[in-house]
Amino acid sequence: MSESIAELQAALRQFAEERDWDQFHSPKNLAAALSVEAAELLEHFQWLTEEQSRDLPGDRRNAVSEEIADVLLYLLRLSDKLGIDPVDASWRKLQINAAKYPVDKARGSSRKYSEL
Repeated sequence: MSESIAELQAALRQFAEERDWDQFHSPKNLAAALSVEAAELLEHFQWLTEEQSRDLPGDRRNAVSEEIADVLLYLLRLSDKLGIDPVDASWRKLQINAAKYPVDKARGSSRKYSEL
């Protein structure tokens, strides 16, 4: 696992322990909280054009940064609770996706792998 990811998970673990929040941090609750935070992230892009979404003003960019952090923190907490190395899982998933979406078939296409 990436050292910085492991350090962040340890800090999150300590943060939750100090506040006696482990009682609330079941995988189900963390997955639900992650979904809520992802929706809050999406809210910042609602009704923006593609171009506007690429060029966020400073205040909105800061708010988006905080929501990205919330998503990452919940994801790391969930993976910690389940004993899943998120970096290792991501590398494995990238390999799976590479097989599902070969460059010669997927390049420039947004179609699902079953439609290629």
